[in-house]
Amino acid sequence: MKLTLEIWRQAGPTQEGRFETIEVPDAVPQMSILELLDHVNNGLIEQGKEPFAFASDCREGICGTCGLTVNGRPHGADKNKPACQQRLVSYNEGDHLRIEPLRSNAYPVIKDMVVDRSALDRVMQQGGYVSINAGTAPDADTLHVNHDTAERALDHAACIGCGACVAACPNGAAHLFTGAKLVHLKMLPLGKEERGKRARKMIDELETNFGPCSLYGECADVCPAGIPLTAVAAINKERVRAALRTKDD
Repeated sequence: MKLTLEIWRQAGPTQEGRFETIEVPDAVPQMSILELLDHVNNGLIEQGKEPFAFASDCREGICGTCGLTVNGRPHGADKNKPACQQRLVSYNEGDHLRIEPLRSNAYPVIKDMVVDRSALDRVMQQGGYVSINAGTAPDADTLHVNHDTAERALDHAACIGCGACVAACPNGAAHLFTGAKLVHLKMLPLGKEERGKRARKMIDELETNFGPCSLYGECADVCPAGIPLTAVAAINKERVRAALRTKDD
């Protein structure tokens, strides 16, 4: 299939970027977006030209590394799939694809389609962990968690931190990401010990780096892990709970 691509080219964080047009006459519908970029890069290398930089790792939809935007939509046309799982079968012969980095003030461009998503890491550093006493590991059945609670916690723990939710939000909010972490940890016994402190610190960091929630729900529409939109509600719930409790738990 023949495709016309406009791919973002930017030499560095302080350099001005531009779109570069590439004609691809031999794309295969089974290719993923990343494999399409591989194909383009192979041709550029053969011509002695610089390939496009983009991020990827596992290419199995579980690492969250492959963040980019296709025709204005994070990852691509299909709902709830990362870029490495987006196939060209979703497009037609002669289509025009504009491929660029995830766009957000919180994501400065490093090069081409590679962006710095460390703002998400800073949110996690504030409370995305549990503190336990070192020593002999407890028996597996010491801490009881019922099946429904474990399943709900795991549903929210599935977030891969790709950052597409931020790029999809017109306000650049990371409420789906942060809410998923808060719900996951509050539901498990070890995570409850620091619940209030975690909420205060993570939400403060969230609001320092990201915008307010738009309330539109675009974030859940592009989330590869299928994190439910209800995770966003955890931000205000945990904020109010932490404010009302006098114990600094």
